[in-house]
Amino acid sequence: MRWLFNLSFRHKIPLWTSFLIAFSIFVVGAALMTRAYQDMKAAVIISADNLGHTLANTVAPMLLHDDVWRAFEIVRSPIRADSARSPAQVDAVVVFGRDRRVFVSSHPESLPMLSEAAALGADWQALAARLASPGLVAWPLVIEPEGSSYLYIALPITDKDAQLGHLVLRYAKSVFHPWFVATIWQGLGLGLLVLAVLIPINWYWGSRMASPLVDLAQRMGTMPRQVPEPLPPEIYPYADELGQLFQAYDRMVLALREKAALENEVVRSERLAAIGQLTAGIAHEINNPLAGLITAVDTLKLRRDLDAKALRHLDLIDRGLMQIRDTVAALLVQTRVQARPLSQHDLDDVRTLIQPQVAKRRITLDWSDTMPAELPAPASLVRQILINLLLNAVQAAAEGGQVSLWLGRKADSETCLSIVVRNDGTLLSNEQLAHLFEPFASTRPGGHGLGLWVTYQIVTQLNGRITARNVGDHVEFVVNLPLGDTPCNTASA
Repeated sequence: MRWLFNLSFRHKIPLWTSFLIAFSIFVVGAALMTRAYQDMKAAVIISADNLGHTLANTVAPMLLHDDVWRAFEIVRSPIRADSARSPAQVDAVVVFGRDRRVFVSSHPESLPMLSEAAALGADWQALAARLASPGLVAWPLVIEPEGSSYLYIALPITDKDAQLGHLVLRYAKSVFHPWFVATIWQGLGLGLLVLAVLIPINWYWGSRMASPLVDLAQRMGTMPRQVPEPLPPEIYPYADELGQLFQAYDRMVLALREKAALENEVVRSERLAAIGQLTAGIAHEINNPLAGLITAVDTLKLRRDLDAKALRHLDLIDRGLMQIRDTVAALLVQTRVQARPLSQHDLDDVRTLIQPQVAKRRITLDWSDTMPAELPAPASLVRQILINLLLNAVQAAAEGGQVSLWLGRKADSETCLSIVVRNDGTLLSNEQLAHLFEPFASTRPGGHGLGLWVTYQIVTQLNGRITARNVGDHVEFVVNLPLGDTPCNTASA
């Protein structure tokens, strides 16, 4: 039986209410049937009382003068065997004398005259005992012997206050059955009609009330793993106790989301603070030997015996060392980078530096830029952004795949530099997109997750914006940077 209570409310509420409706209709129907039987019995008693008084008054002189034949005609007159039977139709009429013997009966073959009442059967014996009991004053006397098929109604026969005997009317209960069965069928039909109307309404409202509870239970079951989703407002748009419960649940979900967002922000802030401290220490350690390297390159460039090829290599090394210095400086929040403008040489350097990785993975590199002689953007930092994005795209693309770069002024703003890098590698999931620019959030096996974070830090220092998205079957990174000190619309296209 316990399994019935373990059912979902979606099934339990309609089932229980349907059972209660059916049970209520059954109880009411049974009560009405009992009341109908009692009313029918009362109607028979009233009819019998009227008939009995008429017969008793009529047969009294016959009993007094011992006129059996005339008495027989009188008691036989109510018996109409050929007419339709009804509950008020008497089955037999018997007149007893003072000695409890049959004076006359409507059926002398089965109820012979001069027979003692006790000799006519158990029913008549019980009737005789009741008639003989002292103090009997309630007339008519109604007797319904247990297990009997008949109902007996007795009245006294008197003449000038002298009791001459008793008149007994017998009614067959079988006459009640057709009328009673017809009443039952009518009640059953009405009950089925009520059930046909109420049960669908009950199932609808039961499901309407239970479905939000089921949904609420399923959502709350996910709470140990994640913050659940709020319930749709249209699922139960009422202000009763259930509606208040769902509103309280939505407020709880909102509070949990705010708490989770705050915790994530705290964790992120602590992580960034730790990385900032680490970066500051690393920058200090890098800057010391880096200054020596820059000085050594500057000294070498002063020599007069160097050929043009060596000078070009020294210029490349010098720009690379400056890029390292500026990149490290950009990671220090309090540092303001003073850098030279971006030129075509910087783009050539970037292309030269990533070419070995492109060739190693047999990547097709589609390079497109609308670069003038110079742009008022920090060359070292833009170089670092380009290198990080292009290396990330080359590593993410399939071997033999395709990577594309477009660099130039933003279409809707002359004061914005736009960089668009695409690759045909695996598309990013929503979870990856949400944490893409966090430290140590790598999107590929073996990655340390710092390249995009460093890029994000540089773009942020330059008051720009970087975004990532899936475009068709490609992954696209878009960087928008202001040129010089002039602000621009950094929203990605």
